[in-house]
Amino acid sequence: MPADVFTPASPTSSSSDSSSRWNPSLSASLYRIDGWGAPYFTANSSGNISVRPHGSDTLPHQDIDLLKVVKHLTHPKASGGLGLQLPLIVRFPDVLKNRLECLQSAFDSAVKSQGYGSYYQGVYPVKCHQDRFIVEDIVNFGSPFRFGLEAGCKPEILLAMSCLCKGNPEAFLICNGFKDAEYVSLALLGRKLALNTVIVLEQEHELDLVIDLSKKMNVRPVIGLRAKLRTKQTNYYGSNSGEKGKFGLTSAQIVCVVAKLRESGMLDCLQLLHFHIGSMIPTTSLLSDGVSEAALIYCELVRLGAHMRVIDVGGGLGIDYDGSKSGEGDISVAYTLEEYAEAVVASIRYVCDRRSVKHPVICSESGRAIVSHHSVLIFEAVKPMAHQPKPDDIQLLLEGEEDLYTAVMRGDQEKSLLYVDQLKQRCVEGFKDGVLNIEQLGSIDGLCEWVLKAIGRSDPVQTYNINLSIFTSTSSHWGMGHLFPIAPIHKLDQEPKACGILSDITCDSEGKIVKFIGGESSLPLHEIDNGRYFLGLFLGGAYEESMGGVYNLFGGLSVVRVSQNDGPHSFVVTRAVPGQSSSDVLRAVQHEPELMLQTLKHRAEEVMHTKRGGEEKEEDDEYKNVAACLDRSFHNMPYLATEEGMNE
Repeated sequence: MPADVFTPASPTSSSSDSSSRWNPSLSASLYRIDGWGAPYFTANSSGNISVRPHGSDTLPHQDIDLLKVVKHLTHPKASGGLGLQLPLIVRFPDVLKNRLECLQSAFDSAVKSQGYGSYYQGVYPVKCHQDRFIVEDIVNFGSPFRFGLEAGCKPEILLAMSCLCKGNPEAFLICNGFKDAEYVSLALLGRKLALNTVIVLEQEHELDLVIDLSKKMNVRPVIGLRAKLRTKQTNYYGSNSGEKGKFGLTSAQIVCVVAKLRESGMLDCLQLLHFHIGSMIPTTSLLSDGVSEAALIYCELVRLGAHMRVIDVGGGLGIDYDGSKSGEGDISVAYTLEEYAEAVVASIRYVCDRRSVKHPVICSESGRAIVSHHSVLIFEAVKPMAHQPKPDDIQLLLEGEEDLYTAVMRGDQEKSLLYVDQLKQRCVEGFKDGVLNIEQLGSIDGLCEWVLKAIGRSDPVQTYNINLSIFTSTSSHWGMGHLFPIAPIHKLDQEPKACGILSDITCDSEGKIVKFIGGESSLPLHEIDNGRYFLGLFLGGAYEESMGGVYNLFGGLSVVRVSQNDGPHSFVVTRAVPGQSSSDVLRAVQHEPELMLQTLKHRAEEVMHTKRGGEEKEEDDEYKNVAACLDRSFHNMPYLATEEGMNE
């Protein structure tokens, strides 16, 4: 190309120096890892994200390098790996245990520092994640401090009852949700099985079922009621709180319940008050308002003669998804675990002391805060290749556009942009009129993109394709715009030079992520060379797997449990479950994969034998290849597989 043709500038020495000075600490700041990730995630000296399984108590040699975990999980079995396919979910039960212990410790400290006359005894709401191993872990880890479970439907009661048979006998089984006779019967059966079951009334008519069935089953129930408070949130989650909330009894209904229990000689059975002012409570001031209002109702129930002993503050303990600690929007909270516990204990103590009421046992249903951190979603990103026009083509095309050529040579950005837009419009019209063919149109498109890049005005935001279904794995992002922290799990010792949005592999234009924490419309990402590029979505351990479906027939992911140990790699995989195969997701929508496979093989056999002029051996070999391909396709996961990840 002639020397006088304008070409994009090569990187300057100053930008190279800047890149060489980049370090993992700068990446940690860029992706806010120290904000949303503390104390469980950090950028290590190798430029990878490490998991600190015991939180602040993690020793240096106990850090778990996420990239090493992913390599071990995805490498072929012949190379010593597990041969799992991405995307996958990695769970860290040590983190789960630490979250439980920190929650309990926060309340224990608040109780002690404020001279509170009772104690804290929490429950885990099963709806946040019903996975067997998660629920069993929580019951096991929480047994020393009587940690229990909360259920909201009949299947959840059954799994909670089963799990609590191995838990602390004093642990609560809180039974929320709408109820019919079978639900109430199951809850009463729990008391017969020596489980500490509490039936929480959501609607006034449920009391009739409880009274009638408890007499028939000869069980003395423990009853709670959910109060519909006037305190209300103003964020996304506030629509289900306040006087028009979905659940709970009004003050008039509470009075009627008390009267009916007194008439039935069962007022002593009313022992728990429950309320919920919404998920992700943003500030302790709002929390204190709600808890104080509920504490007043609790004291009134004591005055009316109920044998009250527990106040259940419900859910609402939030986590700081964006690391800002601002309490603004729907993804941030402006408090710590300790500050949350202090606010709850102080509010209840103040009201009860003023009314001379004995301090109740404090219960909470803090599912999101317990399980969110312990699960990491790992997926791969690739960037589509950009068309690079040949130098000779650029020269030829530029010379044919004199005005554009002159503007580019002068470095006149505004004129260059104007002429590029005009050129594009003329070419589109020419293509529609049949004057230009597609090769010519492609060359001109490439030229226009080259000019924009040369003058520094190309779109800085690039699209990275991710091997994931947004609908299956991050359904709350698609459904309600919830944001999760996303970051590369490696290359953090290198400066990310690109900005990207994420587009999934579903055949749906809504399958993309274009908003990120911090109010950003793109994510800093690295240019992808020949290697693989792994991203992690963090704090998604609550709700996401339970809510995800099989839209576009992309099913559940591979799930592994990784525990810290003192071996050479500092971790051990204790359980690995491959994701759903194509057969699994087809079966979930009432198809019969075995019959489908048989039909396709039969069709292949017919086609092969009707070919003319072919050798019989060649036909047999071709049929075997087709049959093997069909077998693999039904057996493998629906997600895209790398060559080394494909099953033979």
